[in-house]
Amino acid sequence: MSVKILSVTLLLLSMCVCFSSSAGIRGPTKKRPCCVDVTNLNMSPEVVGETYREQASSYPCVNAIIFNTEYGQLCADPDAQWVQNLTSTMKKVQ
Repeated sequence: MSVKILSVTLLLLSMCVCFSSSAGIRGPTKKRPCCVDVTNLNMSPEVVGETYREQASSYPCVNAIIFNTEYGQLCADPDAQWVQNLTSTMKKVQ
């Protein structure tokens, strides 16, 4: 009886190892980096392109409007007037 229990236990353990290792084959899902701080300074001259992205607050990320610049992404305060003026002329992307 104990050999039977040991065999079943080893079978279950090996199945768990197989399932956990096969889950890693898919690889991690790629998440976009998030804004943890925003600027209120008028950076509109630095913005390139005609699109922006909204980011909702979800710790550690904060509410932000994300613009593209020549140097990378710019995280801006959605309540700043310059941000509202600029987004009114741009297209929102997901």
